[in-house]
Amino acid sequence: MKVMITGGKGQLGRTLQNVLVSNELYIADLPEHDVTDAAAVDALVARVRPDAVIHCAAKTQVDACETDPEGAFRLNAAASANVAMACNRHGARLVAISTDYVFGGDSPSPYDEFDPPAPRTVYGKSKWAGEQLVRELCPNHLIVRIAWLYGQGGPSFLHTMLSLADGSRPVLKVVSDQVGNPTSCLAVARQLVVFLAHPELGGTFHATCEGEASWFEFASEIFRLAGRRQALQPCTTAEFPRPAPRPANSRLDNRRLRLHGLPPMPDWHEALEEFLKTEKFL
Repeated sequence: MKVMITGGKGQLGRTLQNVLVSNELYIADLPEHDVTDAAAVDALVARVRPDAVIHCAAKTQVDACETDPEGAFRLNAAASANVAMACNRHGARLVAISTDYVFGGDSPSPYDEFDPPAPRTVYGKSKWAGEQLVRELCPNHLIVRIAWLYGQGGPSFLHTMLSLADGSRPVLKVVSDQVGNPTSCLAVARQLVVFLAHPELGGTFHATCEGEASWFEFASEIFRLAGRRQALQPCTTAEFPRPAPRPANSRLDNRRLRLHGLPPMPDWHEALEEFLKTEKFL
């Protein structure tokens, strides 16, 4: 299969390059390729003629999106429309990566694919707009929502925690009143391989690791598995105000994976242990 990956230099894109080694890959990323240029995207897809495009390119810095809404909507919404139109015009299947931030984060239970989005941040609103444009402009699509992602080289919460545990801080404060599904890029990439093997599947899927944790619990497990001695102290979201509000509940339920009898995502503890055994910087 010939697969194009937009944003292929990011942490998910890099992992996909390692996992999809049996396929013919084309990596589309800056500075060579700008997905905000509609004509250039169309010309690229027309030239490469991929069977599938995995659209990872996005503006994911949540606070930066809040202070630059035009930039967020340009990359997360308008660029998604560019990729969707090009895929539809040239017969490529589109797999678009989205986020838990399309939800409001105030539900007492995990969000599944049938829950109505209600984003509260510019990042979430721009990604939700991108989802809607993908649905409208490219019928042959999959939208895959992920959350709390970490992968080789980062950037991620995991990499931040390990860099802060350098011996200079007796105690690290970590938020304990936000919960989500810590998710490995490797687990997501393996699930995307399954999706690519099932051309009959369409619509929206969630693909986060099973189980849940707070950021404090996630950090505690990172340090335990990495063998790092670092004292942690739980704190509240209110103690660390940010330009963009963080959802109290980022948990996603992979309901459609179960409904379609697809392989489940791994438990987040197992995925984290596998990652920390192989990540070279530890």
